[in-house]
Parts: sequence; structure tokens; C-alpha cells
Amino acid sequence: MNFIRIVADDRERKSGIPQLLKEIGINLEVKTLPVGDYIVAPETVIERKSVRDLVSSIFDGRLFEQCSKLKEHFERPAILVEGNLDELEEITENPMIFYGAVSTAVMEFGIPVMPTPSAVHTAKLLIAMAARKGNGAGGPYIKKIRKSEDVQRQQLSILCSLPGVGETFATRMLEKFGTPLGALSATKSELLKVEGMGESRAERIRNALNADTAGEKAGRAGGGQTKLEDPDPE
Repeated sequence: MNFIRIVADDRERKSGIPQLLKEIGINLEVKTLPVGDYIVAPETVIERKSVRDLVSSIFDGRLFEQCSKLKEHFERPAILVEGNLDELEEITENPMIFYGAVSTAVMEFGIPVMPTPSAVHTAKLLIAMAARKGNGAGGPYIKKIRKSEDVQRQQLSILCSLPGVGETFATRMLEKFGTPLGALSATKSELLKVEGMGESRAERIRNALNADTAGEKAGRAGGGQTKLEDPDPE
């Protein structure tokens, strides 16, 4: 098995999958990957998500932003969904949101979505993909992801750092306000004019932009207490 090489992101250690791969005898390298979680071939990176994490990434806008990055840097990326899909009934009231997002990943981005029931089966699938003939004698490698020189891409990246904003909403905000500065300066009522924004998302954006983290740190250092509020249920 040591002829099979896989590169894993170091944040995947807690999943137990890198350890499983090592125990089997895979030639595993653990590094900080700029895109995805496992590289199994020069052109193939895998984004691994639990069922709950995938649903969460749909609602906070991360999923399609990640799809864009996967396609930008790898010819044949894939998304691996690990866990029991029956949990969808417990996680969300409308499972069709999940299937709609999966359909978008497959049909619009051209990224296959593969389910596995557990970490053990995830490890087996990764090995099978890395063992395929034609993966190249050098095996997978880490691509150096350079910062985009595309101004619009940079602008979208700035807006995508806001809570609940993925590439779709970032694009809508740019179309509405013209520049990232215009969007960042917008009031809550102005943000609500962006299609699909909603009260909750607009409020989270304004709260993030107005939060005085320096003041909070000073308060904690002085023995003050900071009240923790319940997270937005959206």
C-alpha cells in the first residue's frame, strides 16, 4: 500500500481518517491545504463534509464558494458526504434544500457528490481513488494557490468574509452597491434591498462590522463580563 500516496489537510486529524490511512500503510502526507481536504491525484481534490456540516455550509453560503475554489484549482474535484442521510429529517425541516444544493454542485459546477456511511468507508474510497491507474508516477501534489489578480474576484472575496455571505450574495451586493466599500458602509435597511438578504442575515452583517472586539478584550482583561447571546437560529 505504500505506493499509494494521499495528501491530507492537517485539520482532518480529528476525523480519525488520516490515522486509519496510516494504519493501512498508505503513504500519507499531512499538510495545510489551501483548497479541499484530501488530494488523491494531481487533478483531483476531495472536500469531505459530514451531513450536518454540508447542511450548515448550504445555509451560511460556504458551499458554493467552496465549489468555485475547487473548480478553479483542480480539474476533477469531488465532494464526499460522510454520515447517515436519514439525519436530514432531524437537521432541517425541508430536506429538499439539501438536495437542491447537491443538484447545483453536480449540474452547475460539475462536481460529483459521493456519500459514505462512516470514516472507515471514507478511507476506503480515498484509497480506491488514489490507486486508480493514470494518477501519475509522482502522485498527488499540493498546488500553490496564488492570490487572484482579478479585481472583481478580490472584491468578491472581501464580501464573502462576511457572515452568511457566499459568492452569490457577494455578487448581488456588488451589483447593488458598486464597490465593497459601498456594501460595507450600507445600513441594515439598505442591505435589505439586496435580493434574498433577509432581516437576520442583514443584522448579522451589521453586527460583525460594528463589533468592538478591542473593547471586549479590554473588558475581559479588566475582569468585566461579556454577555453571550444565543446564536441566530437561521
